[in-house]
Amino acid sequence: MKVNLVQRDVFIHLLSELDKAGVAPRQLFSEIRQRGVTLSDTSQAVVAGPDAMILLEAAVDLTGDPCLALRLGQRVGITSYGSFGFALMSCANLRESVRLLLRYGQAFFQPTWIAYEHEGGMLLRANIARGTAAQQQLVTELCFSNLNAVGRSLYGSQVEAAQGVELHLSYPRPAHSDCYKSAFNVPVTFDCEFSQLLLPAQVLDTPVKTANRSEHVVFHQQCEELLRGLNSVEKTTSAVRQVLIQSAGDFFDIAEVAESLNMSERTLRRHLEAESTSFRSICDEIRNLLSKEYLVATELTVADIAHLLNYAETVNFRRAFVRWNGVTPSEYRQRHMAEIDSPGVTAPL
Repeated sequence: MKVNLVQRDVFIHLLSELDKAGVAPRQLFSEIRQRGVTLSDTSQAVVAGPDAMILLEAAVDLTGDPCLALRLGQRVGITSYGSFGFALMSCANLRESVRLLLRYGQAFFQPTWIAYEHEGGMLLRANIARGTAAQQQLVTELCFSNLNAVGRSLYGSQVEAAQGVELHLSYPRPAHSDCYKSAFNVPVTFDCEFSQLLLPAQVLDTPVKTANRSEHVVFHQQCEELLRGLNSVEKTTSAVRQVLIQSAGDFFDIAEVAESLNMSERTLRRHLEAESTSFRSICDEIRNLLSKEYLVATELTVADIAHLLNYAETVNFRRAFVRWNGVTPSEYRQRHMAEIDSPGVTAPL
């Protein structure tokens, strides 16, 4: 199973915690083999998929440290999430951050998260269905501890200090509940129906300290490409799209893209032709995609957007945009603003 950056970093921090407790990696591998896990590659297989629950449980048993999962969640920082982490850092507020989590979380980690409206606010619920009750508790501790750590890096202590924020957990109060005080600075209630975070309405507008609208457009699209690539059959096209979005602001030419994909320019052209597209078409698609995002999500001028899309002259960008969309950039922005202002149009949660 392919391992992503988050899973790898969790595993690295886990080995570090084991080392502090005097437990060698071979002891961990031996233990999980005895519990039925087949290891073909001990550097990767143990950190992905359902076996990760067994790995975590074995690590807690070997160290005798019931707070291990809570501490592990605190150690994995937002940079471990790559493009998704940078997208979170560029969000405007908590509401937008949650939207990203709901849409792109599956590309980076499990469990999946589900949000429910609640008295104008939100219930952010972890969907953990597999594993034993003990394993589910460990994963819950890890996930919510990490969610809280990432939140602190984005909002400081604003969310924790807000009135009405609560953490509900579906299992009985554990003997090590004192460890929760360092992981969560919000009221915690045990024996609830679901494991979820209650976020009141006023908290959802908490600003992100590092908000940046122009950067958010690019990172958002990088996440979209990662999600799209999970089930994509057009592998070369998807790879080229990702490279071009990542190079936004200094768009790579075909030779640079081919080099980044470890293939010749000729091979790249042949693969794209087999997928019924061309490098020029993909470039136009990405520029159009980003230009529309910049127009609706930022207050950048048309000239600024042209510069970000690597156009030497603004007039060339305007001509291209009209060719793609049938309207000028300014008209496109005006139409979008008119739709937002129209009666009966509401923004999603």
